[in-house]
Amino acid sequence: MALKDPIARLKLILPLLATAALLAFPACDAERRKSDAELGLNPQQAAGRRIYDNYCDRCHAPYSSRGRQGPSMKGVFKRQYLPVSGMPANDDRVSDIIRMGRNKMPGYTQVLNQQQMDDLLAYLHTL
Repeated sequence: MALKDPIARLKLILPLLATAALLAFPACDAERRKSDAELGLNPQQAAGRRIYDNYCDRCHAPYSSRGRQGPSMKGVFKRQYLPVSGMPANDDRVSDIIRMGRNKMPGYTQVLNQQQMDDLLAYLHTL
């Protein structure tokens, strides 16, 4: 049975188009970047966040569970073990990985000084 009334056809087609659009363009998990104050970061953690933004963010998602090229850092110190290596999730092991690198990740021994490492670790603990 064909619908000859254009309004009736439109009422039938619009819900189908809306459903198709939702399926074709799923919700984006991007959200506005929160400020250091909104995250409750102290000055050391905020400095670590800037280091993270400069060196880590391109490969490691900070607040999403999805990794980029490397694993996500969300909750890295809330786990007992690091997700890829299985090593203990503590400052010493994470520092070793940052300094020496691992697999595709370069080492940052020549890039970050001890204060920058401490700041970065302080920020990672907030994720």
